[in-house]
Amino acid sequence: MANDPRNTWGAKFKRTLTSLLPPAINRGGGCANCGACCSLPARCPFLKYNAEGRSFCSIHFLRPMNCRKYPRTQEEFITEDTCGYRFE
Repeated sequence: MANDPRNTWGAKFKRTLTSLLPPAINRGGGCANCGACCSLPARCPFLKYNAEGRSFCSIHFLRPMNCRKYPRTQEEFITEDTCGYRFE
């Protein structure tokens, strides 16, 4: 993931701009609380862990749209190894 061209500040900027668009209709699943998306491309300061080691967002109800909609498309889906979302 570190050398993935989709994991750059430019790619994050693009995800932020396109976050106003709806998620792809073939996206399914849900958040697995893995925290992987909260480290694209750097660890978010609002990412926290509970006693069981599961991640959570400390500003969940105020989080930005790109966080709410990640992964919006298959092309930007970097965290498929741990994420609970899937594309058909």
